Amino acid sequence: MTLRSGAAALLAGAALCVPGQALADTLQEALALTYQTNPTLQAARADLRATDETVPIERSDGLPSVGGSAQYTEYLKQSSSSFTAPDRALSAGLELSVPVYSGGAVKNSVRAAKQRVQAGRADLKATESGIFAQTVAAYMDVIRDSAVVQLNRQNVDTLGVNLQATQDRFEIGDITRTDVAQSDSRLAIARSDFLTSQSNLISSRERYIQLVGKPPVALQPPPPLPGLPASPDEAVDVALANNPDLLAARERSQASKYDIDVAGSTRLPRVELFTGGNYTDYFGTLGGGSSGAFSQSETTAQAGARLTVPLFQGGLPAALERQAQARSQSTMETEIAIERDVIAQTRASYSAWIAANEVIEATTTAVSAAALSLEGVRAENTVGNRTILDILDAERELLSTQVQLVTAQRNAYVAGFSLLAAMGKAEAEDLNFDVGPLYDPTVHYDSVKGAIFDWRMEPDPVAQSTRTVDTPAQDADILGN
Repeated sequence: MTLRSGAAALLAGAALCVPGQALADTLQEALALTYQTNPTLQAARADLRATDETVPIERSDGLPSVGGSAQYTEYLKQSSSSFTAPDRALSAGLELSVPVYSGGAVKNSVRAAKQRVQAGRADLKATESGIFAQTVAAYMDVIRDSAVVQLNRQNVDTLGVNLQATQDRFEIGDITRTDVAQSDSRLAIARSDFLTSQSNLISSRERYIQLVGKPPVALQPPPPLPGLPASPDEAVDVALANNPDLLAARERSQASKYDIDVAGSTRLPRVELFTGGNYTDYFGTLGGGSSGAFSQSETTAQAGARLTVPLFQGGLPAALERQAQARSQSTMETEIAIERDVIAQTRASYSAWIAANEVIEATTTAVSAAALSLEGVRAENTVGNRTILDILDAERELLSTQVQLVTAQRNAYVAGFSLLAAMGKAEAEDLNFDVGPLYDPTVHYDSVKGAIFDWRMEPDPVAQSTRTVDTPAQDADILGN
């Protein structure tokens, strides 16, 4: 099957899922609303903004710091041998320290933080892909289950007519009571299946609301999926280069290498420059009765360099370094595990997509054959060559193939989208929905990466997602789909 024919089959198949149904909501609209209002996506964006802040946090350790202090003292009891002790004093001081060398801790901490920001951006894309895949599945579930409800309703109506006809023929002695019982049994089973299909449709609609934030309304057939690969090898190659989970794992693996250097720096010297000044005022109380002989205030200033050389720390630096090395190996192994998962997921999704399209072709033929068979069995029954049970079996086979067809149509589209998600091609910029400018994670990062003002204040956060407490409980009404 070629890419063009595969996409056409998906679109045609989806159209078969909703025969004669009024059109309203589209898949693009559902994805756009999910993008704007889904709480999982909003939380992921907030988590990334929190990760952005690790860069200025780590950088702050390498920047100058200024501190001030003030102290007012009342001397309630003085030494009896002191003739100059003051009664009260106010002292204030100011100190500036400038880190010069920290063994590479700051530099490598900042590098690790930047790598984790990149990992966080990939995580956000992975969350987008995952939520979009769930939304597509929920969208197609509603379409499928609506079709199944409609098919089961038609089956109940048909079997009801069959039962009435069977009862009429029994009354004139044309058939036996066994034929009536068989028809009655099949009708009861059909009603049970109809109720089950209604329950499934309600569950699918509620799941749709959970993801999209509003009830589904007459869902349109989805558009063809673009960019589907021609082979599993092509799909894997694209996935290894673009899958966001794998990209995030690679960034974390790189960040963990910087963590080793940070841990090792704890055994190296530290150098900083400092300067400061102090002012003390005794409020005219220094020297007691001879206060005029003494200066009642003093000012001092100092500057220098401070070298700190760790000589023994009880094995702490070595333990920190070994711990960082172990964690680094863990991230490397995790990267390989995710790579394996991506390969397996991509190949499985490709296989499922191909298989579902082949099932569509097979079940389409089966539906046509089953419909023709039912027509023939009914005709043969009128001349006595077929029994009522043959008719019932033919009707059940037709219903079964119709349900298989709409299920295969759903599975093909969902598998195709899952394949795109595994390839890293199901992110917001790939889906062509109109929501205005997409969320740009670099905007917040650029605004905070160099921020050094301690009193920069941001507005208190408010929830951006829509709530669903006011949405009505869903039913299985097809027209309200």
